[in-house]
Amino acid sequence: MLKSLFIKNYALIDTLDIRFEKGFSVITGETGAGKSIILGAIGLLLGQRADSKTVKGDAGKCIIEARFDLSAYAMDAFFEQNDLEFDGCECIIRREVTAAGKSRAFVNDTPIQVSLLKELGEMLIDIHSQHQNLLLNKEDFQLNVIDILAGDKPERDTYSKLYSKYRQAAKALEEAETQVLKAKEDEDYLVFQLEQLEKASLKPGEQNELEQEADLLTHAEEIKQALYQADNLLENEQGGVVNALKECSTLLSRTGKVHAQSGELASRIESCYIELKDIANSISSEVERIDFDPERQAFVEERLNTIYSLQQKHHVNSCDELIAIEEDFRMKLSAITNGDERIASLKRKVDEAYKALTAQAAILTARRTEAAKKVEAGMQQRLIPLGIPNVQFKVELSKREQPDDSGMDRVCFLFSANRNMPLQPITQVASGGEIARVMLSLKAMITGAVKLPTIIFDEIDTGVSGSIAEKMALIMQEMGAHDRQVISITHLPQIAARGKVHYKVYKEDNEDGTTSHIVRLSEDQRIEEIAHMLSGTNLTEAAINNAKALLSSQ
Repeated sequence: MLKSLFIKNYALIDTLDIRFEKGFSVITGETGAGKSIILGAIGLLLGQRADSKTVKGDAGKCIIEARFDLSAYAMDAFFEQNDLEFDGCECIIRREVTAAGKSRAFVNDTPIQVSLLKELGEMLIDIHSQHQNLLLNKEDFQLNVIDILAGDKPERDTYSKLYSKYRQAAKALEEAETQVLKAKEDEDYLVFQLEQLEKASLKPGEQNELEQEADLLTHAEEIKQALYQADNLLENEQGGVVNALKECSTLLSRTGKVHAQSGELASRIESCYIELKDIANSISSEVERIDFDPERQAFVEERLNTIYSLQQKHHVNSCDELIAIEEDFRMKLSAITNGDERIASLKRKVDEAYKALTAQAAILTARRTEAAKKVEAGMQQRLIPLGIPNVQFKVELSKREQPDDSGMDRVCFLFSANRNMPLQPITQVASGGEIARVMLSLKAMITGAVKLPTIIFDEIDTGVSGSIAEKMALIMQEMGAHDRQVISITHLPQIAARGKVHYKVYKEDNEDGTTSHIVRLSEDQRIEEIAHMLSGTNLTEAAINNAKALLSSQ
């Protein structure tokens, strides 16, 4: 439950530090005194959007901090899962907003994301304001009420997993059907492209080999002429370089016995002779091997033209890339061939997922149907004492054509306040006061099913008065039992008198401006405040006595 609230530099609040008690408490104050400001500050603690405009005056930032006693609510798992410090008892939430609009949030002095703050806030406080009455018109709100009272969270969690699996299977089938349909539209194109590439019979590295051969064939005559002239210079009928070296070696060898240097030179010339002789033989062989072949040149050029044309068409630069494209076309055609089989397999998976989903949906429907009967009986029991003696309340469950993330059920709250009037959707026929009583009754039932530490009602008494207001106060008083905290912001003395603790919000004007304050009232102050609520500005003895009577009756 909420133990204390500290607010600094927020809207009209300079500094506010107030403690709260368990059970049923009330907050009163004139319109515009600042009750909504305090609720706005609490909303920031619950993860609502921060606005720099709420920072007071010239302050650099505003701070809102709340302390909660969670010793009775077994919330250790949440703090452990989110790696937050928690001693099992106290939780401190702080939100800071700067004048520049930057916001920071902390839980037990650990910085956290606002999304996590919102998740935690939903577990700590439920603020019911007048605009929440509009939720009665929302099907998901009505279904959520039934689910809470059915206690079907395990079944709904199982359904959610099965629904996710079903949607994934359906999406995979849809994508496969789209792919196959598109592929079939492209099938003729793919076949033509693949046949063209297969006809080319491309080989890895072929382009480089052909380009080298093309260069050779283009310059064959020039190469052959150069080789022939080199061969002729090395060896010819007149002797040539090779024969001259042989003769030099022979001449020097003859004097080698008497002239050592001549023998050494002869050996060196012999080595050159051997090398040149080998080169001359190689050149001679190349002269014989290289020949200009017009037919081969035409073939090579035609082959290269085919490769270049395919490369230009497919926007690539090598045979290897063309071969990869060929394989891709082959795989796509294979996928088309096997597409019907794949789609049939995916359809079987969708059918299996749908069967499991609808089976779980039926379990949910059974739990909801049982809960709906309890809601009908409970609402009848609660609304009759609240001044609707001829009330009819029915939870209409109908089946959806297709499952959604909540199940196969549609829910509609039907209502009639009069005996002979037909049941109709509640928001179409209920008055503002009746809707307020319906919402309070629903909240009371939900409170019994959900262990929520703190509930704040913001003027839920709109449209009611007198004895009905007192009975609504009794319901809120009952909700505040069993380690729960209920706070009602009210304008009705019948409700204010039922509070265990009474707080008053008021504005104060001074030379620095207007500020809002909240104070816990003493018994005498309560009498005076309730008397003012009964009689207005002019305090009468009768109003004081009436206030005392209201307080003594609780």
